Amino acid sequence: MVSTEYERRIAARFAGFDQDGNGTIDREDFSAAAKALLAEFAVPARSDKGQALYSGAEAFWQGMAGIADRDGDQRISRQEFVTGAVKRLRDNPDRFAEIARPFLHAALAVADTDGDGRIDIADTVRVLRVLHVPAGVAEATAAALDADGDGRVGEADVVPAFARYFTVPE
Repeated sequence: MVSTEYERRIAARFAGFDQDGNGTIDREDFSAAAKALLAEFAVPARSDKGQALYSGAEAFWQGMAGIADRDGDQRISRQEFVTGAVKRLRDNPDRFAEIARPFLHAALAVADTDGDGRIDIADTVRVLRVLHVPAGVAEATAAALDADGDGRVGEADVVPAFARYFTVPE
């Protein structure tokens, strides 16, 4: 049985996906996140990186809808999110993160100005802020992602952290 406190923590993460604040998560929220990241890093939507980000956002949406949209209305309510996320996390937290991998990979590529597959802490904060993570949380999260202390993070740091994000309190 999953605790009510655990469900409350998962529900608190809902707002990060509900980009437009309308109380549901839908395909447009994922597209809006992609558009905002491209604008923040001045990457054209029609570029390879831009197209990869939109494709990753669509894959992420499809994965989320697949685990959480129980009524098939192409919107995920807060309750559907809590129920779907809790079930997925209970089954395997890493698998939940895998649905986000294409988006996370592409988001890192957008923010990776030197092409080495990693981004610096300041750009990590920028990505998180664009995704509506509060400033203090974004800074603490970016610092925590830099496990080796070199001032940069990559996909190997970000994808597992994504799953952990859903299992720890703010």
